[in-house]
Amino acid sequence: MRLLSAALPVLLSGVLGACAPAVTGAAPGSPASSLRAAFSDAGVAWTVGGRACVARAPAFEPVCPALPGVVDVAWNAGQAWAGVPSLGAVVTLDGAARSVSVGRVAVMSGARVYRENGSAVEYAGVAAAGVLGQPSAAVTGGDGQEYVLQDGRVVRVADGWVLPGAGFTLLNVRPDGVAGGGQPEVVTATGTYRLTGTALERVDAAGVVRARVPHGPGRLGVVGAWLVTVAPSGEVRVFGPDLAAR
Repeated sequence: MRLLSAALPVLLSGVLGACAPAVTGAAPGSPASSLRAAFSDAGVAWTVGGRACVARAPAFEPVCPALPGVVDVAWNAGQAWAGVPSLGAVVTLDGAARSVSVGRVAVMSGARVYRENGSAVEYAGVAAAGVLGQPSAAVTGGDGQEYVLQDGRVVRVADGWVLPGAGFTLLNVRPDGVAGGGQPEVVTATGTYRLTGTALERVDAAGVVRARVPHGPGRLGVVGAWLVTVAPSGEVRVFGPDLAAR
């Protein structure tokens, strides 16, 4: 594995609208079900239908480089990366063009890239612990551990421990680790926030909904002091802790 500092040019191919509401379906096989997103203090990156974009804070203006068949995105050291199986590499989405040869990438976390056979590599190209079989999602949990989703179950990569529960469709990072779920959720000091498919809600520790705004299917994350959502159409919305739109 080697790092190539200018292997692929980052070409701006389109700019999407931002901060406007979107209402979309979420049936299996639809763009809503294929949407993947990653959040960091630097911004949000996402891919749907093989096209990847990044929108950096505070402007959140999307940039969508021309890349073939992106399967997943992640943030590592403040840089947004996209996984491109046909190139056998992960590549940067903006800034200086960089590429790391990793083989046929399947999913990505903030620390590792997982190949289609479950083996893994770090962003510096160094081999890392993986899993047996292809995962459908991967994250670095709030505890710093690596977790993957396989056949609807959450697996901790370090020791293969399977978390309780099954039938999960995505991974939600928690301050103490990660949880499997069926809808996007984040936990902050001001409450738990979730996208239900029709609304963005803030729920208190007792499970009572304290605030709600209309919102279609998408993905949800924290970027600095903001809650940020991205819809399958590429529309990005930014909210304060009280769900007031920015």
